[in-house]
Amino acid sequence: MKVTFLGVGESCDPGRPNTSLLVETEAGRQLLLDCGFTVPHHYFAGRSDPNQLDGLWISHFHGDHFFGVPLLQIRLQEMGRQKPLVIVGQQGIEDKLTRALDLAFPGFAAKLTFPLAFHVLEPGGPAEILGLRWQAAANVHSQRSLALRLEADGRSFFYSGDGRPTPETTALACGCDLAVHEAFRLHEDSEGHGSVRRCLDFAGETEVRRLALVHMAWPERRRERDLAGLLGQAQGRVFLPEAGEEVRL
Repeated sequence: MKVTFLGVGESCDPGRPNTSLLVETEAGRQLLLDCGFTVPHHYFAGRSDPNQLDGLWISHFHGDHFFGVPLLQIRLQEMGRQKPLVIVGQQGIEDKLTRALDLAFPGFAAKLTFPLAFHVLEPGGPAEILGLRWQAAANVHSQRSLALRLEADGRSFFYSGDGRPTPETTALACGCDLAVHEAFRLHEDSEGHGSVRRCLDFAGETEVRRLALVHMAWPERRRERDLAGLLGQAQGRVFLPEAGEEVRL
């Protein structure tokens, strides 16, 4: 399994794309996790096959996590996509994305040459979709947001979406080869968001092999000395990726 950080920024970061991850399995499956308004151009850079993307996960309905979906769809259409695109998310995913496409490009849904296959994933038992094992849990955010665990190729991967950890998301991440968690602040939690310090505790509680921190408030990310001091406590297990970075599990 390979994870590429297409973006690592929060909604207002002037220098980094919205947080979005591309997961590729040994079987050739390709999944995009979240698709904010700055993501599609970064996804399509260097990618010419419109049928390469198999599925899309949307963690919650804030613009920096799903407003890029209409552009993703129209670009795939322009490139000649034919095969279905699987879209997975919480209850309401089909209605929300259908309305977003109609708002962005009125009447375009009827012109799509490829079908959209929606799957609702809620906290609870795992689901098998596209040959992977999916499981979700709710975290603490200003809007309902779901964390995701994916398993394939004998590897396990966790993505928090936005929000502070909960007992349920902590249990979901336990033992993963890689976890990606938002850390909006360095030391203190803010409403609906976590912190680097809390994520260090999360890494210890879950015993994940590696933890990547994303979605940091851009002024916080400039506090390089404080940030280096915090990350140094993790002895290399916790890191701060940049857009374009790849991790193989």
